[in-house]
Amino acid sequence: MPNTDDFIGVVISDVARLLRTAFDRRVRKLGITRAQWLVLTRVHRHPGASQSELAEMMEVERASAGRIIDRLEANGWVERRALDGDRRVKRIFLTPEAERVHRRIWRVAEENVAEALADLSAQEGAQLRDLLTRVKKTLIATVDVGATNGAATTNGAARRAQRNGSVAP
Repeated sequence: MPNTDDFIGVVISDVARLLRTAFDRRVRKLGITRAQWLVLTRVHRHPGASQSELAEMMEVERASAGRIIDRLEANGWVERRALDGDRRVKRIFLTPEAERVHRRIWRVAEENVAEALADLSAQEGAQLRDLLTRVKKTLIATVDVGATNGAATTNGAARRAQRNGSVAP
């Protein structure tokens, strides 16, 4: 049996987990949890997303996303707004304070990745990014095909793959 530590899927998974763990330790100093920074980064990338859409992006239950959003709203970092005359669906937006927090988080993310790639040359880092981007595009296409062919993959999973393809926030 081959060494599973050398399997590319395991390596990618381990690298992603270690990046998140290192990032968590750094942002903890800012007084924010992983779940909170995930919501902030998703809302930054998708302003006006609904609670249901955010739950799907984060791969958590709607109620769990709601509790996180409640805490962020209590901190003054997000606000819920009814749009398009539909008061049933509240859209989530970052406040100016949350935008400042997001900029700080992004600097931490850049430092985190720079440290992770420290043993690579600039050319190797660019090559790694390009190769992973190609793999991501292939996977998105695969997920989309599976969704349109009625496979177990759902359209929601395809949208998640498109929205959440990056490792850093």
